[in-house]
Amino acid sequence: MKQQKERTVLKNLALDISLTVLALMVFALFHHVLPRAGQSQGIVIENPYATGTSLSAQAEEKSDAAEASDSTVTAKTIQQTPSSSRTTTLFSGAQTQSSSSSRKGGKSSGKNSGRSSGQSSKGGSGLDEGETAGTTTQSSAPISEKFAEKYSDTPVITSDSFVTNGVSVSVSEHQTQDGSVTYYVADIYLKDVTSLRSALAQDTYGSGYRDSIENMALLNQALLAVNGDYYGNTTEGVVIRNGVIYRANATENDVCVLYYDGSMRVMKGSDFSVDEAIADGAWQAWTFGPALLDGEGKAITSYSSSGFIASANPRTAIGYYEPGHYCIVVVDGRGESAGMSLAQLSRLFEEMGCSAAYNLDGGKSSVMVWQGETYNQPSGGGRESSDAILITEANYGI
Repeated sequence: MKQQKERTVLKNLALDISLTVLALMVFALFHHVLPRAGQSQGIVIENPYATGTSLSAQAEEKSDAAEASDSTVTAKTIQQTPSSSRTTTLFSGAQTQSSSSSRKGGKSSGKNSGRSSGQSSKGGSGLDEGETAGTTTQSSAPISEKFAEKYSDTPVITSDSFVTNGVSVSVSEHQTQDGSVTYYVADIYLKDVTSLRSALAQDTYGSGYRDSIENMALLNQALLAVNGDYYGNTTEGVVIRNGVIYRANATENDVCVLYYDGSMRVMKGSDFSVDEAIADGAWQAWTFGPALLDGEGKAITSYSSSGFIASANPRTAIGYYEPGHYCIVVVDGRGESAGMSLAQLSRLFEEMGCSAAYNLDGGKSSVMVWQGETYNQPSGGGRESSDAILITEANYGI
């Protein structure tokens, strides 16, 4: 009888231990392993050019539905102010803040004596303090009225081009003169800049969410898709996606902002202002860098980037000619194609005649998808990312 009681006690004890271990495993899974959704600050930048249902109103619905768990972003980080006020410059005088979760880094090497030193957790900077490339000044004609000859009321689709009433995109493959590097150029004309959209992996903002560029292109019916800045791999910098400000933390990296009027501006992270982004109508903003062209559209040759980042690698970069006209370049590397250094990439964008150009995430992340198929030869077969840049016809005219 005594032995039976002891067996029963031991059995119950073993069951209790098993249940406790199982509960701890479930807790760890939900709190440390599974991806975590970050909280949008609910700051939606309205599109003054939208007609009918506002795209930013749709973004606001997503914003309100996001779950709060990103401890680096709080309601106090960003405060919306009236568009007439630009007195708050969030990063003014900010010190370099590198994220411990970053997979990239490098010591700054000055472009001139005014270049600050420190660690860069992404691509770094190519600009001096106060220097910008591109413009936020809208030309006399809105982009909806520009480049009329580029569009067609009747869709015209070929293996290397797609033309409709709102979008004109052509893709082409190129090699450098010595044949050592293969790269791909997408030439893009848009009647409405909201056709250049961002996709979030699993349609969710936060760390730990990843998806292939191919899948994000498919889910969003994109004509063209490339990787973005892999925002989810760090906690620093500015994240504005489809008119929603998700994050605006200090960064030493250059920031690229695309506005509703079709203009684009690249600036140092310390020069970014949330108030100005709201007032000027920011549609997208990426943090990676560096800027590839200076304020006069000339190639930058010195960057606050590590030697590895600056050396020959697979690349993805976005270029800007003027409101309504853009290009995206993807460079193959680490295989038959040698990849491009930042200096080579900068010279390419200068030769193409862009007024601003910006380096995005590269390496295995560099993937271009065209009409549902991977167009380049990604290093190692490519990798999943937290975000993608899309060209889509679906939202034009909303």
